Amino acid sequence: MKITALKTFMQRVGNRPRLLVKIDTDEGISGWGEAYNHGPDHALRPLLDYLFEQINGIDPRRIEFIVLKLMQEARFPPGALGLAAISAIDHALWDIAGKAAGLPVYMLLGGHVRDRVRVYCGVYTAPDPHECRDLTLALHERHGFTAFKLSPYRKDLHAGRWGSLCDAAAAYFAALRECCPADFEFAFDAHAKIFEPYQAIQLGNALAPYDPLFFEEPIRPEHIPAWGRLRAALRAPLATGECLYSRFEFLALLTAGGADIIQPDICVVGGMTEMRRIAALAEAHYVTVAPHNPMGPLATAVNVHFALAQPNFKILEYRIPEKVAWAVDPYRPKNGYLDLRDRPGWGIEIDEKALIRDDYVHWERKLPIRPDGSTGYT
Repeated sequence: MKITALKTFMQRVGNRPRLLVKIDTDEGISGWGEAYNHGPDHALRPLLDYLFEQINGIDPRRIEFIVLKLMQEARFPPGALGLAAISAIDHALWDIAGKAAGLPVYMLLGGHVRDRVRVYCGVYTAPDPHECRDLTLALHERHGFTAFKLSPYRKDLHAGRWGSLCDAAAAYFAALRECCPADFEFAFDAHAKIFEPYQAIQLGNALAPYDPLFFEEPIRPEHIPAWGRLRAALRAPLATGECLYSRFEFLALLTAGGADIIQPDICVVGGMTEMRRIAALAEAHYVTVAPHNPMGPLATAVNVHFALAQPNFKILEYRIPEKVAWAVDPYRPKNGYLDLRDRPGWGIEIDEKALIRDDYVHWERKLPIRPDGSTGYT
């Protein structure tokens, strides 16, 4: 079997751009992958065309060889765009390998260690505790969710006294505990908006008495030693990793004792191949994995296979899939879990006819402006 073609499809899911990749072979078996939308998203297409020339004619089942080749031919460590492109290629190769063997990908990874994958749902538009109760109860009734992720910011974090913001976050979480079912779990994503670690400690410890599922990415990821100090001072589980790229960065984080839960993104780090290495490092440090997954239904399918086969998997971020014509049968939650599918490859059908027309939507982050006119982190 040989790789014969690579095709890219620029699409959208909701208001976010999504780039899908299809790899064809001379035996009529094709595989699908999804790249992360770091931006500029249009830069991915010529990059993928360039990478195709490096893998054209190779047996697609030689996944380790191909990924290593792409990494080494980059000469310098590939950055965000390079790894997003390699991730999509890696996904497509695993899909081909599964289809060629007549097996779901998780069976190629050693088989499933669990029968279903627990998911949590992001909820960011319910500032009032009773609104949040009603929304989470509705999600529970419809999909079975018992875990949710919220923003900890009930006030403008760039205006006013920081202690007041922490008090408001604590009061909000306390109110949720009063009005929501006792078994509901709530995580809080600070979205790396806090520059000063002591403020992150204050906010995390304000939430801690009410038992958060985890406190996510309060500070920037670049200076790893700060994460060790942060975790040592927090009384809540600390989660991070969506902005890290390779096993080497995660090894530095884990060695520093900088996380209780890591959150690598399978569309960012180089795909399933690198994701498994990262997770193995975490397992050796008694750290669990809760993959970052704000993507589309194809990326969710890839994550499901990772989670099924990974012993130290904890919980998967999940977005309720908006109706997209190309995703015929997306994974949907039942009782708060995504069920195992015994189908070859990723177990999801992609309708290529629905991808003929590009459906790109421009999206970019909006910088907050502080009261003094300077910019903050998004």
